[in-house]
Amino acid sequence: MLITLEGIDGTGKSTLHAALAESLADLNPLFTREPGATWVGDSVRRAIAEQIDPVTEALLFVADHAAHLATVIRPALAQGQIVISDRYMDSRYAYQSVTLEGVVPHPLAWLQALHNGWTIVPDTTFLFIMPVDAALERLKAKNGREHFERKEILEKVQKNYLEIARADPSRFIIIDALKGKEEIAKFVAAAIRQIAGSSRSRHRR
Repeated sequence: MLITLEGIDGTGKSTLHAALAESLADLNPLFTREPGATWVGDSVRRAIAEQIDPVTEALLFVADHAAHLATVIRPALAQGQIVISDRYMDSRYAYQSVTLEGVVPHPLAWLQALHNGWTIVPDTTFLFIMPVDAALERLKAKNGREHFERKEILEKVQKNYLEIARADPSRFIIIDALKGKEEIAKFVAAAIRQIAGSSRSRHRR
């Protein structure tokens, strides 16, 4: 079972990721993230820092995703593990659709075509939504801003996320990221347990 956590920067996904590692320890899930789970992620981080050509950046993200699937996610799923990823393919669709505006025609369709036939669609995606100004306020404490972390970009990214969720409503669970960290962590952990239980029940039939 593949669970993903998505949302704009500042919505608390990484904090939740850490909290779930403790609250779901008995399920022995594999916690991972994109980019950063493979060596390709280092190249992605460098591309972000140097603000290189947006097509090159997007393709590096896709390469990291492919390596992540091959070396981390597919082996874990094959062993029956629950995999929880902080960011996944929807981050690419939401963010790179913005950076590729005016560079390639129909950026979202272009990005989705790059993934067709080999990626794994998550079983459930928790999408964290909050006002962009509130997210930016949280990011003030961060050392160094990435070029994605600007209001005009994050507004477009969040709009893209919501459009992606509307196109696949059965996969997405929308989370109000303004709620308290403990309340969110408790809700998401309970939801994952329920999803995992349902999945096991289906396999036993």
